[in-house]
Amino acid sequence: MDIIRAGSKPSAPGPNDWFTGTVRIDPLFNPFDAERVQGASVTFEPGARTAWHTHPLGQTLIVTAGVGRVQLSGGPVQEIRPGDVVWIAPGEKHWHGAAPTTAMTHIAIQEPKDGKAVEWLEKVSDAQYGG
Repeated sequence: MDIIRAGSKPSAPGPNDWFTGTVRIDPLFNPFDAERVQGASVTFEPGARTAWHTHPLGQTLIVTAGVGRVQLSGGPVQEIRPGDVVWIAPGEKHWHGAAPTTAMTHIAIQEPKDGKAVEWLEKVSDAQYGG
């Protein structure tokens, strides 16, 4: 059995190529193992969000704090709150982040396929973010 103490792995800022605004990523498990499920706690400051992206085997988001937004390509912007569990299907183009005036933290879980867990695409425009 392994017990990993919260805060024992260093936090990292969300890279500017993948995020708009201030984002902090806290690895939870297997952050770099190309063949195993990966998980991180991700905190978005108000207005911060991911770029559009896809996951080859899908992604699960578990909202733990604050208020956020998520959108599938072609669909409406939806509000997410603590306790919400969001499943994004394999290959589904989407983005997620905080609400305009409230930070949001979620646990993101995804599994790599052929060593890749995410494909980053273009940034979400302010108009898209606003819905």
